[in-house]
Amino acid sequence: MANAAAFPPKNIPLPIAPLFAMNGLLKTPTRSFEAWDKDLLPVHRPAADGFVEPPNLDPWLRVQALNTVRHAAALRPFLRNEFGTEPASPSDAHIDAANQLIENLRSQLRVMSREISDSARAAIAQPEIDRLQDLLMRKERSHDWVQAIEQIWDFYFELFGQRQSRFGNWLLGCDRIALDCYQDVFMGLGCAKSVPAPAPFSYMKTGFGPATFRRGIALTKLSKQINPFPLIQLPYHRLVNPWTLGAVLHEVSHNLQTDLNLRQTIPNAIARRLLQAGMSPAIAKTWSRWHSETFADMSGLLLGGPHIVASLMDIAARGPRSTLHFHPGAVHPTPYLRVFISTELLRRMGFPKAASNYQRLWERLYPNPRAGTIPAQFLESFGKAHKLVVDTICFTPYKELGNKTLAEVTGFKPQHQRMIAEAGERLAAGNDPGIIPERFLIGASRSALDRRLAEPKIITQNFYKALERR
Repeated sequence: MANAAAFPPKNIPLPIAPLFAMNGLLKTPTRSFEAWDKDLLPVHRPAADGFVEPPNLDPWLRVQALNTVRHAAALRPFLRNEFGTEPASPSDAHIDAANQLIENLRSQLRVMSREISDSARAAIAQPEIDRLQDLLMRKERSHDWVQAIEQIWDFYFELFGQRQSRFGNWLLGCDRIALDCYQDVFMGLGCAKSVPAPAPFSYMKTGFGPATFRRGIALTKLSKQINPFPLIQLPYHRLVNPWTLGAVLHEVSHNLQTDLNLRQTIPNAIARRLLQAGMSPAIAKTWSRWHSETFADMSGLLLGGPHIVASLMDIAARGPRSTLHFHPGAVHPTPYLRVFISTELLRRMGFPKAASNYQRLWERLYPNPRAGTIPAQFLESFGKAHKLVVDTICFTPYKELGNKTLAEVTGFKPQHQRMIAEAGERLAAGNDPGIIPERFLIGASRSALDRRLAEPKIITQNFYKALERR
């Protein structure tokens, strides 16, 4: 983490100096906060009997304006090099995007500070109740604004500061996997599309599962401001076990669905396909509600290959009561069903043996699907419905993809799996895994682990080392 003691700066940054001069609170742009405070705060000397006189109203009114101006100065934009200059450090594009968001709010705070300064001068000249209360109301509004900016500033300060920790290179590796996914998809489109920027940014959040915050949506973490770039949230227990990082491909796929403008197209296509096949409106509605998570599972598998199914099983495999629980309002497919959706796609990708092996393993773990709360109507229709959904998401052309299918855009082939197996052998031996795409290293680490080619610690070290060298 960056050294918090270095903030706020001892001297007022030059870009902020015109603001202070405009408010009449500074004579020179580099004057220290401490000198400024001495001028504005009255010095109280005890009377002979030890009693300290209460402060005069005028200095207190001046300080209200001073506080707002100092807030505006303290919540300054981030410098491009203050989180380091190593490869793991935030890129200039990410720093600039965060700064633009902060600066948009600070510009309003600067307007408020001028208004408070004017209101304070008016109250000092004529300390009538209406002028005093006008100052207090303006002060309250600016305080609320300051808190909103502080929340954003603090979020990015922690986010970017992680890149200076010992986990920086791990997060850099996840960034490179996410970028590789974007590059693969956009290079495979059948039409030209505007290039999204900045790229996804990974960070660690302990105590939570993997998650993502998509570009262009309002976030509570950002005081309801628009998120300028995709965020990939990863828990420590995934980072320390890289063979479980199919989560990165899943979360990136949520962002791809948004950036490809498929968030409305896919659920509508699913509902239409199921209704045409004679499914009930309730069945079609449920599958349509599951569209985003199903798309992310399918896209992640198409990007990473068969071993991503094992990563999904790591998530879905819980006690029978949890894995077989059907929640009517959930956005995720019932965990038990998610694996069968993926094995259907795996079969259609040209891996029937792997699909059969995963399916038999899953059925052995959960031999009785009726032991849970999945409605009988849903279980009865599932065999047909999940095949239609896989076909709709992965093997149906969309104009948003340049009239290509998602499977064609990603283009994973059986020979790619052979590359992954070879890279797994190299990772285990500590050798350069070669020119394979970054996203394939997740499967390579899983292959090395499943085949017991090296100790888990060695596989983890070599996985991140290979990504760091890219």
